[in-house]
Amino acid sequence: MWIADKWKDYEVIDCSKGEKLERWGDYILVRPDPQVIWDTPRTQPGWKRKNGHYHRSKKGGGEWEFFDLPQQWDIHYNSLTFHLKPFSFKHTGLFPEQAVNWDWFSDKIRHSRRPVKVLNLFAYTGGATLAAAAAGASVTHVDASKGMVTWAKENASSSGLAAAPIRWIVDDCVKFTEREIRRGNHYDAVIMDPPSYGRGPKGEIWKIEDAIYPLVKLCVQLLSENPLFFLINSYTTGLQPAVLAYMLGSAMHKFHGNVEAQEIGLPVSSNGLVLPCGASGRWEAH
Repeated sequence: MWIADKWKDYEVIDCSKGEKLERWGDYILVRPDPQVIWDTPRTQPGWKRKNGHYHRSKKGGGEWEFFDLPQQWDIHYNSLTFHLKPFSFKHTGLFPEQAVNWDWFSDKIRHSRRPVKVLNLFAYTGGATLAAAAAGASVTHVDASKGMVTWAKENASSSGLAAAPIRWIVDDCVKFTEREIRRGNHYDAVIMDPPSYGRGPKGEIWKIEDAIYPLVKLCVQLLSENPLFFLINSYTTGLQPAVLAYMLGSAMHKFHGNVEAQEIGLPVSSNGLVLPCGASGRWEAH
């Protein structure tokens, strides 16, 4: 497992009975997590002095309950600054486990000693975009949600990257990729963080099991002659690491490189466990 264990402003303090107790900067949140199926005693004091609690509804969805929590606050990872705000379906605007991937590809970009163009699809609030830009890459950031792209731009400004070479695109990721192929544009690296299920700006339906491999094959057509890396993240339990590895290996067969896939996770500070948080597949050049 690849573990995001370099955080100072974030930690999973404890997890029990379908929920995790987290510290986001100065604030404590309790959020549901389907992986937490054990029922250990909740002795950590944070369970009682939380600032926010997302309650899942038995009918699906759920709602936040707040106890002295600001509408927005910041946390930092190395030189990056992220605005957080609790919003729909338990999210805060950041997936901290992805920091393990940010570190991996930032190292690749820095050591490549050449200009690197990165395409970041389903780019959300810009964690991977900012990490790649801070490492020296020029990035094309694509997300179907205008609100998410605006949020990502705010994070870029807070991180001192307002003038970095980032293209901000609000578009359906598949349609944008098809247009980039027609335009003859190329990239040295691709990052994608697709949802399990979603809709594009014009109601296009995305179902990961059906749509992911065709999109990977499209992205391969966008790669330069000497690509640096290809990263796929999955939060869908049906897409095991081995599936990501096989998919990347078969799509990237014409390039010389290595494929590896693992679960990614976050350390739990109170008990030494590692909480699994999905999987990542990585292709990197030899």
